[in-house]
Amino acid sequence: MSTLLFIIAQQPQQSMLGMFLPLVLIIVVFYFFMIRPQMKRQKETQKFRDALQKGDKVVTSGGIYGRIDEIKDQVIILEVAPGIKLKVDKSVVLKDMTDAPVAK
Repeated sequence: MSTLLFIIAQQPQQSMLGMFLPLVLIIVVFYFFMIRPQMKRQKETQKFRDALQKGDKVVTSGGIYGRIDEIKDQVIILEVAPGIKLKVDKSVVLKDMTDAPVAK
């Protein structure tokens, strides 16, 4: 019995750094490959939405193409056809279609 306790006591103890190093590395990898790019994308999208102006051609997340007729705080009035206007939230505007080629 005492021999067994002696053997257990002789085994090297893992350091705290050795135990937590893999966890820290996983967190760093998640940050640089998942969290940071997502935050960068969100900043670019917010910058794009803040730069919208009257007359820009845009597409919404629902697939509605239109030209911006009026911009209020968080609401955009889109003209989707001559005389037809839609009120949409600014957060649904995905991309600028001003330079996109016209489909025939």
